[in-house]
Amino acid sequence: MTCSNCSIILPIKDQGFLRIRHSRVSLTPVLDGLGMLSEQMKQEHEREGGIEFRYDSRSELEQLVNGLARLPQEYLNHMQIVVTGLHHVEGYEDWLLFSQLQARLQHPDIVNIIKDQSFSSHMQPIVDHKLDIIGFEFLLRPSHAERPFQPFRLFEIAREAGLHAHLDRSARISAIEKSATCLPAGIKRFINFLPSTIYNPAYCLNHTFETIDHLSMNTKDFVFEVVETEEIDDLNFLHHIFDQYRNRGVSVALDDVGAGYSTTELMNCLQPDYVKIDRSIIDGCHSNSDQKRQITGIVESAFRFGGQVLAEGVEQMEDFEFCREAGVSLAQGYLFGKPEPGPPSNFILSSVI
Repeated sequence: MTCSNCSIILPIKDQGFLRIRHSRVSLTPVLDGLGMLSEQMKQEHEREGGIEFRYDSRSELEQLVNGLARLPQEYLNHMQIVVTGLHHVEGYEDWLLFSQLQARLQHPDIVNIIKDQSFSSHMQPIVDHKLDIIGFEFLLRPSHAERPFQPFRLFEIAREAGLHAHLDRSARISAIEKSATCLPAGIKRFINFLPSTIYNPAYCLNHTFETIDHLSMNTKDFVFEVVETEEIDDLNFLHHIFDQYRNRGVSVALDDVGAGYSTTELMNCLQPDYVKIDRSIIDGCHSNSDQKRQITGIVESAFRFGGQVLAEGVEQMEDFEFCREAGVSLAQGYLFGKPEPGPPSNFILSSVI
């Protein structure tokens, strides 16, 4: 069983039908007022509250969408729209918000990258206080030089296009599969996830656990990081997601603590197994009293609920030494290694021995 929000992405055909429906009003009068409906369309194509247009080229489809964009915003906010080929199976339509269809038409290259899963996972080492590698964070990167993207922008467009759940799950599975080929048992694998893409934790995370089980991996080797660019409104729901992970033996982490929406208050509420301090607080901390106080405060708070603290973005040994003295137990950053397609050449050998 898999999540319907993460199902296959139906391609937009060069010929087909654009069908629209509205949850509150009939669209016929307003579309007629824009001159978009012929008499024949008004008589034949309004059915079950929807109107259907045929298009015969990509440019014709874009013209239809541009015409619909002239509707008042209150109409567009409650409009659902679907684009199908000339021959399609009823019931397999991908109904979208109008803004999501616009985004898919405006960014076809990004949509194809997501659809084709043209990305891979790079690995950045995470070290303990003795500089031994205890794990890796898996970070999304292009898998083909001819199809480049910036990870943040990829997720931004995916969100606009209604594809962020699909991308988030695909990236998560890619990281799990990559870790199976590169790392021995006992090494932690830190993998990002967007809580806003998980509408039913028991259902949406099922494929993640199935992949781990299928590859005969130990769930205790995994740490899933909350990465969220929007404020988390429902903390009880996020607690429920954490419970689903922990019930299967997976640890959870809160990323970028001290910056944006990842506040220390959120950390104390969620009590994650790992607390990752944002790089903006770490960089130059050895010579900045305010940053030192922030780091010390986070370490003291995490100690009270048993969370391990990890310093992100470490580039100077002096910063690492202060963090270590302050009680930060783990660190990652360019000082220890950049994200690479695989672990250091001597890592697996030394780990196995």
